[in-house]
Amino acid sequence: MAQHSWAAGTPLELVELPTPVPRRREVRVRVQAIGVNPVDWKMRSRGPLRWAARLLGPRPPVIVGVDFAGVVDAVGPAVTDLAVGDRVAGGTNFARRQRGSYADTVLVRRDQICRVPESVDSTVAAALPIPGVTAWMSVIDLGRIRQVPVAERRVLVLGASGGVGQLVVQIAKREGALVCGVCSSANIDRVAGLGADAVVDYTRGDALAQARAHGPFSVVVDCAGGYAARRCRALLAPGGRHVMVAGDDAAALAARVLAPRRSKGILGRPTGARLAPLIDAVGTGSLRVSIAKTFPLTAAEEAHRLSRTGRMTGKLLLIPDTAPPQVSNGA
Repeated sequence: MAQHSWAAGTPLELVELPTPVPRRREVRVRVQAIGVNPVDWKMRSRGPLRWAARLLGPRPPVIVGVDFAGVVDAVGPAVTDLAVGDRVAGGTNFARRQRGSYADTVLVRRDQICRVPESVDSTVAAALPIPGVTAWMSVIDLGRIRQVPVAERRVLVLGASGGVGQLVVQIAKREGALVCGVCSSANIDRVAGLGADAVVDYTRGDALAQARAHGPFSVVVDCAGGYAARRCRALLAPGGRHVMVAGDDAAALAARVLAPRRSKGILGRPTGARLAPLIDAVGTGSLRVSIAKTFPLTAAEEAHRLSRTGRMTGKLLLIPDTAPPQVSNGA
């Protein structure tokens, strides 16, 4: 099975591994598209995510990546509601000692995937697991927007033009909130087109100072990073929540310790149950996903370099070769 593995300080390496055989509650998926997320390249760098991969992940070679969409290739004997040929999407889980999604085949448990309707393209489905679940949890679970009276719901989205930010804007609007998005002047029309009621241009001055006129906010979701947690909390209404997406740097960790009730860090872990309603929303046209660029799987390094710029206004995707080399184990 052709896969990408990594070693710290070295380029990604294409390796051959035996095709895995599903155990009782596992599903093997032939991958058609892979979502690229910052967590993928952060796991190759110094920091908490790298150490988590080493301590909790599978034995080397460690395959990077989480998000994927594809077609069921084989199922374990306890999986009775999926069949070979079914279209699915989901995410791998290092905490379950699973290999990542930068591969032509992945092996996951049944609860990590959901069906993909024919109305949703595999590339779009692969773009949703981490960004979609992170956005949903930021607004609904950690943000607790449903506990706020509809007339008082106000959400500030920092980094509103990014892959997660665009989904946060849309989900918050679906919940009836007044949404203020922060982005550059080049993306004002894009963010407004997603439903934002107000758009702040951070190139024209202090973004948080500009946003204050549209608050106080029930939820402040920082999808960009670099905004002081203390200043974000100052924009909150009583009982409001400040959510830091992928808050894994020292400043974010400190903010969570100093104000754990009002500042929360998140990197959404995809599950089938959390992902299914998002994919259904895409299928009905009530949720839009922006794809910035696709690469062949062998160009993963190039995709990571682009992702590191932090200037993407949509998702990056990897597409495995149509006929990748295989090493069979007799399954």
